[in-house]
Amino acid sequence: MDVHVNLDRAKGGITDQIASRLREAIREGRLAAGVRLPATRELARDLGVSRGVVVEAYERLVAEGFLISRVGAGTRVAPAGVRPPGTAARPPRRVRPYYGLRPTTPDLTGFPRERWLAAIKHVLATMPPDALDYADPGGVEELREEIAGRLRRVRAADVHPDNVVIVGGVAQGLSLSVRALAALASGSAVARRARHDLDWFMERIRDGDGVPGAWPYPPSPSVRLAVEDPTSLRQIPLLRAAGAELVAIPVDEEGIDVAALWRSGARAVLLTPAHQFPTGVVLSPRRRAELMAWAAETGAMVVEDDYDAEFRFDRAPVGCLQGLAPDRVVLAGSVSKPLAPGLRLGWVVAPPSIAESVRVARGELDLGSPVVEQYALAHLLRTGAYDRHLRRMRRECRRRRDALVEALARHLPEVEVRGVPAGLHVYVELPPEWDEAAVSRAAREAGLAAEEVGPMRTAPGPPAIIIGFGRLPVHHADPLVHALSRTFR
Repeated sequence: MDVHVNLDRAKGGITDQIASRLREAIREGRLAAGVRLPATRELARDLGVSRGVVVEAYERLVAEGFLISRVGAGTRVAPAGVRPPGTAARPPRRVRPYYGLRPTTPDLTGFPRERWLAAIKHVLATMPPDALDYADPGGVEELREEIAGRLRRVRAADVHPDNVVIVGGVAQGLSLSVRALAALASGSAVARRARHDLDWFMERIRDGDGVPGAWPYPPSPSVRLAVEDPTSLRQIPLLRAAGAELVAIPVDEEGIDVAALWRSGARAVLLTPAHQFPTGVVLSPRRRAELMAWAAETGAMVVEDDYDAEFRFDRAPVGCLQGLAPDRVVLAGSVSKPLAPGLRLGWVVAPPSIAESVRVARGELDLGSPVVEQYALAHLLRTGAYDRHLRRMRRECRRRRDALVEALARHLPEVEVRGVPAGLHVYVELPPEWDEAAVSRAAREAGLAAEEVGPMRTAPGPPAIIIGFGRLPVHHADPLVHALSRTFR
């Protein structure tokens, strides 16, 4: 189908113009639901622009929900983007997210279904039959090698595949790592190695060491673990269940207060240095040096949750702490934000003794992660498809963050957005007299994904909320924030 797109080359921003013209045509019904758009190469030739410009414009509209792209079916107009005939243009009054939406949830419509399906097909066509048997509980070798290589290249990590353990997301990685640290702190850790078969497990049963229901680390050992204040409430129960005695350490504009860490008596610390949750600050170079000195002098361990490291928008993120002291840092990461939380695929990089403890615990817990998904992720990493998808997600997330920040500045000039441009949420500091619970409630009623920060603190702090933009279409940001300002005022 021919598409008429007027371009003003003197104004520049050709990608923005193409996306805007197509968006208007869909909204006004000139492009009906189900209509197939020209191939990117054809439209680029008709407009006299590069194909990459059209590809990016189509990708934006797919991410916003105006277009649907399927392999073999081309790119078509989505039904949700078309306005019924005779209706006037008006901003959406409310966007109701599905139940359970969090401010940190990525846009799951952006999951690369075609690439994942292609990877699964490739894996099933090429993997040997024996690969479908019980695998190494620490993860299949191909995936550990790909993750180690990528962490060295992208995060400046000092890592060998043998020190990588595949886990069911960061939550499980943190839980197993804390159990290992608690056992080491109490001197109750047992030296054993999980082989690539199940004989090691059955031998423990015969020797009386692995009675049914036993955990590799008894629940009695504990470790004094420092956590950032404020911090995510969702991780507190699993840390305590893993044997952590928690102590809160304040966070300021430079990150965690290392002087307070010295006074805490903690034997380990869990932190998010690349993009602190929820404040959005980055651990400063001075604090990084102080933290590493604390770990070296006290013999304590640093547990680094590489939270949002893949989603820095204004510059490349600084290297991970693990690259500075691989013998004192446990690094945890996952594909929950770049791909989808439901995949439950993550990793732990740790010093050899801790990595082996986590690996053994993983074997005794559930015998390891599903192998087909591990091979599929390894394929995406090896072919570069993962990096291409991540670059596209970063571009779209930056546009959504910019739209939200601009809308807040326009309609709620009293608030202040803090933290670096990164991640999937913004930290919004409120005037002292405002009620953060009331503002958060009004934001949710307006259709925004929001949470108050107060419950995340142990020490008093200024009222603040976090607002997620991962699933917030660019064209919805302004009307929803406007609705928030009217509702709250």
